[in-house]
Amino acid sequence: MSTIKYPTAISPVNLSQSSTTYSQRGMSLESDINDSNKYYRACDIALIYKKPTPIQVVRVDYPARNKAKIVEAYYKTPSTTDYNGVYRGCYIDFEAKETKNKTGFPKMMIHDHQIEHLEKVKLHKGIGFFIIRFSYYHQTFLVDAPLLIKEYHQTTKSFIPYKWFLENGQLIKEGLRPRLAYLKEVDAKYFKED
Repeated sequence: MSTIKYPTAISPVNLSQSSTTYSQRGMSLESDINDSNKYYRACDIALIYKKPTPIQVVRVDYPARNKAKIVEAYYKTPSTTDYNGVYRGCYIDFEAKETKNKTGFPKMMIHDHQIEHLEKVKLHKGIGFFIIRFSYYHQTFLVDAPLLIKEYHQTTKSFIPYKWFLENGQLIKEGLRPRLAYLKEVDAKYFKED
């Protein structure tokens, strides 16, 4: 076993880990979705982007014209959801959440303004959903927004059980290109062939 020993007595790093899997590469859900969306755009499959968070810049440090740095800023308004775009001629909008909890998904991770927004998406005939990752199980699910919102309101617990996602969500396959093939699950859920 090869190790690196740091001079500050930090634990050594094991360099001979041969059992590395896809799910242990340290990529976050957001990074996986961004990579997938980049692939979908490059292949002209869909046009989906991460929404920028609106901020109000208050103070900027200008040590030199080409080295301006924002030193103070505040969120203008709460962001709605993480992603939106167009797929197969339909507007889609979704929120992505990741939890390390193995028993359930904490309800506090979903905010009222996100629920209201996704209800409006449904009202206007758009497609709204959540992508929820349980990092403990290395599993990522697509769940229809109205279905998850209904469970959110009905359950008296502070979390939605993991088992509920197994029964009601669609497991998203992971791969190389795209990293998360979530549009296959969108097809299966919203574009069922007659």
